[in-house]
Amino acid sequence: MECATEFHHLLRRDARHGQFHTFNPIAWPTENQYTYYYNSGTANPNSSLSGFQLVFNQSGEVYILLGNGSNFQFMIRQNILPNSNNYYRATLDFDGVFREYVCAKSSDGNQSWSVLAYIPDDICSDLTNDNYGSGACGYNSYCVATGASISCYCPPGFSYIDPNNENGGCAPDFPPNCEVDNGTSNPEDVYDLKELQNINFPFGDYDQLGPYSNSTQCGQACLQDCNCAVAVFNGKYCWKKRLPMSNGRQGAALAFVKVMKGISSDPISNSKHDKKVTWLSVLFGSSGLFNILLLGVISLMVFSRRQRKSRKDINDSTVFETNLHVFTFEELKKATEEFKEELGRGSFGIVYKGVVKYGSKTQVAVKKLDKLSQGGEKEFKAEVTAIGRTHHKNLVQLLGCCYEGPHRILVYEFMSNGSLANFLFGIPRPDWYQRVQVALGIARGLVYLHEECTTPIIHCDIKPQNILIDELFIPRISDFGLAKSLELNQTRTHTGIRGTRGYIASEWFRNVPVTVKVDVYSFGVMLLEIICCRKSVAQEFENEARAILTDWAYDCFREGTLEALVENDDAAMNDIETLRRWVMTAIWCVQEDPLQRPAMSTVLRMLEGYVEVPSPI
Repeated sequence: MECATEFHHLLRRDARHGQFHTFNPIAWPTENQYTYYYNSGTANPNSSLSGFQLVFNQSGEVYILLGNGSNFQFMIRQNILPNSNNYYRATLDFDGVFREYVCAKSSDGNQSWSVLAYIPDDICSDLTNDNYGSGACGYNSYCVATGASISCYCPPGFSYIDPNNENGGCAPDFPPNCEVDNGTSNPEDVYDLKELQNINFPFGDYDQLGPYSNSTQCGQACLQDCNCAVAVFNGKYCWKKRLPMSNGRQGAALAFVKVMKGISSDPISNSKHDKKVTWLSVLFGSSGLFNILLLGVISLMVFSRRQRKSRKDINDSTVFETNLHVFTFEELKKATEEFKEELGRGSFGIVYKGVVKYGSKTQVAVKKLDKLSQGGEKEFKAEVTAIGRTHHKNLVQLLGCCYEGPHRILVYEFMSNGSLANFLFGIPRPDWYQRVQVALGIARGLVYLHEECTTPIIHCDIKPQNILIDELFIPRISDFGLAKSLELNQTRTHTGIRGTRGYIASEWFRNVPVTVKVDVYSFGVMLLEIICCRKSVAQEFENEARAILTDWAYDCFREGTLEALVENDDAAMNDIETLRRWVMTAIWCVQEDPLQRPAMSTVLRMLEGYVEVPSPI
């Protein structure tokens, strides 16, 4: 039976008694502990009442054995059930709650686990962590406890980062407030205030106002401040908060959430609908004969336009199957002020900064293929096909495109912190723990492309220049111009050499079919760059052995001199176990034989510490 199997597994794991006094959150992926959120009060080494064993016995009792031989019942069970008729298990669950479960022995196949006891009583309120961490529900969400279970909710105008994980936090459905209109619009024309009764975000204040006589003053103060995302009013004082918000929970307060107007509906569709209403109003307000003639002209125009669109769809249906917004060339010319501000350039075109209007102004990156060559046409189709149907927080979102005459243009969301190359190779060197989070995000994006898309996608050009960093320092994989989509049930494909020197796997040069393992190789090279904050090929080193990063990293690992890779980086040296595990993972990724390279899902588990990394020597 399923419940019996799970029960025995936990008995083997938990029957090995150990000390138990507190529950502490850990700042993963480090081992840094935050302040405890539960304390049994039995940690006193100078007293016979000090606890020294956590016991989970065959009767399903969970208690702490004290030094004087007595028991401390820290989990009080209600309605004790007959032991012989039940299975029990006790787990520290992912939300931080320690729960004991019971499952009735039965032969009818309807067994299920139910909660018998739990601590702490309210994880939403108890998991405070000295103002660190996100809380039980992730950033930008709020937690509601109902008995042994919790529910996580997004504020108005926010959505779950991962729709399949409601505990994973929320993200706003609109750009950061200060980037929307740069102070050129009246905030009341751009934003609404949504009220959350009895919800509080107790941490992350950057301003305190008051005393105020009413809540309206608090809401208005937030509305007029572009840095303010949420204001909390306790009946007298008003606290302003920036994103991300942490530890949202129920409380005696009123929260004002600032939300962009029209965010709950499609502003493009609304705009078209409003135009139709205006035209109909004009028509029905005019004379009958004129209306008939005008309707005839409009009908011919609509029919002609649909015919042209139909022919265009037939010529290249790929663009329109993605449901992307199709811009006109004039729209993008105006949005970029005639392609004025250049953000960067590649082999096929130039990227410009622009502003498009979706009910409000949104900054975008406009990638203009400079000439309609065969390569440019292929890149345009590859990029639209590869990324047009994807959606992941570690991929840059493609908002739309232009496919008008000779023009091939792609419109992306704007990334305010530039590329990973600028982030890594600039001065000062970025923080070790920030680099760790960036590397994990890139790995998750590649796992999505390789294993979670309907058809696997090989990016073919993973390098720091193609990883962009958003305003929350979340990495986004970009530039899918060389990407190759695999067919269903296809694991490899023949294609010409793609990629960038220093990041290209050896199989590209052997005229053999390539797999997603070419991306694994490129990621391994880039992972070493993230660890060391230096380029994979660098001629400035006097010691020739250090010029090729992959070779030097292998030599350092073999000789036991990992500190040379992160010279003067105290945070990395203090996290030496993670450093060692990551260097070993990178070495496996850049193996000559693609069969020896792990899949990206395995790479991610290696980086997170869930899978032991064998020595590559």
